[in-house]
Amino acid sequence: MSFRPAERLNTLPAYLFVEIDRKKRAARAAGKDIIDFGLGDPDSPTYTYIRNRLHHAVDDPANDRYPPGGGAPELRRALAAFFRQRYSVELDPEREILVLIGSKEGLGHLPLAVVNPGQTVLVPDPAYPVYRSAAIFAGGVPRTMRLTEAGGWLPDLDAIPEDTARSATLMYLNYPNNPTAAVAPLGFYEKAVELARRYDLLIAQDAAYNEVYFEHPPPSILQVPGARDVAVEFHSLSKTFNMTGWRLGFAAGNADAIAALARVKDNLDSGPYTAIQEAGIEAYAGIDRPEVTRIRATYHQRAEVLCHGLQELGFRVRPPAATFYVWARVPKAYDSMRLATKLLDEVSVVCVPGVGFGPAGEGYVRFALTLDIDRIRQALARLREVKW
Repeated sequence: MSFRPAERLNTLPAYLFVEIDRKKRAARAAGKDIIDFGLGDPDSPTYTYIRNRLHHAVDDPANDRYPPGGGAPELRRALAAFFRQRYSVELDPEREILVLIGSKEGLGHLPLAVVNPGQTVLVPDPAYPVYRSAAIFAGGVPRTMRLTEAGGWLPDLDAIPEDTARSATLMYLNYPNNPTAAVAPLGFYEKAVELARRYDLLIAQDAAYNEVYFEHPPPSILQVPGARDVAVEFHSLSKTFNMTGWRLGFAAGNADAIAALARVKDNLDSGPYTAIQEAGIEAYAGIDRPEVTRIRATYHQRAEVLCHGLQELGFRVRPPAATFYVWARVPKAYDSMRLATKLLDEVSVVCVPGVGFGPAGEGYVRFALTLDIDRIRQALARLREVKW
C-alpha cells in the first residue's frame, strides 16, 4: 500500500515562503547574487547581553531537565512586569501568561483549544498564512475579513454579517500588521472587544511587532477595559530581540483561553529549553537598553531609503510607522506574482507577492527591511535597470 498524506493537507494553500525559498535556492545554485527582501528574519545578531545570560544558563545542570509547565515562573513574572511597565496592565503571571515555543506555535495551536469542527474562524485578508491554516487543522471554517488600503488595512467590523459573527468562535487580528505594516489605534481595539463581547467570541491578537515601532509604541488590546474577558494577545521575542531561531514567545490575556491552550501544549510539547527562558528574562529586563532601541532607528532609516527609491520607480508606497516591512502597490501593468517573478528573474531581487497573503493582497508586494542600507541601495540601482 502506498503512503497517502491526510486529506486535510489538500485543503491548505501552498505555504508561500517555502515556494519562495525554493526559487531562491535555484537562483543561487545558478550562480546569481540574490538581494533578498523576502523572509522577515532580522539580519542583526541577538544582543550580547542576552547571549551572555544564555551561556551562563547552559552551564547550569539544573536546566538540563524538562522545563516547568506553562513556562518558568521567573519568566512569567518578568513578562507581567513588562506589561505593567509598557501598558499599565496588571496580569496574573500564573493564570494569564503562557510561555510559548515562539508565538507562531501558540497562534497555530490556539484553534485546537477553542474551536470545534464546523465553527467559524474570522481571518483577515491579506494576512499571515498561519491563521487560516490553523483554523483548517482544527476543523474550523475560515471566513474572510477583507482589508483594504482605503480602510487603513483594518477590518470593517460593522461589515461582518450578523449570522457570520454569531457562528464565529475565534477572530484573528494582527497589529502592527504583517504584511501591510498598518498600526491599529486603541479605538479599533475597543470596537473589536465590544463585538467579541456581543457575540461571545475570542480575539487572538498577534502583537509580534509591537516593539518594532518608529515613533509611538503601539497599544495592546489588553489595555481596553474588559479585554481580558475576550482576548488573548501573542508576543514574540523574535523581532524585538533578533531571536527568531531561539523560538520563544508568550500569550497573555483571558485565563480560560490560556488554560485551554496550555492543555493542548501539555499533550504536544514540553516547552522551551529552560536556559532559553532565562535568556528571555534578561531580554525583557533590558527592553529599553540602547541596543534594543537603536534597531528601531535602523529599520526606520532603511524604510525611508527604500520607500523613496520605490516611489521614484512608480510604486505607490507609504513609509511604515511600525514593523520592518514595506508594503508597495505594484505598477499598473503587473499583478503581484508577475512582478515578483520579473524582479527575481531579471535583477535577482526577491520580494513577496501580496497574493500569497490572500486574494486581497493582489496588486501589492512586500519588502522586508532585513538588509543593510548599502544592499538596499544596490537593489534600487538594479530596479532602475528593469524595463517596465
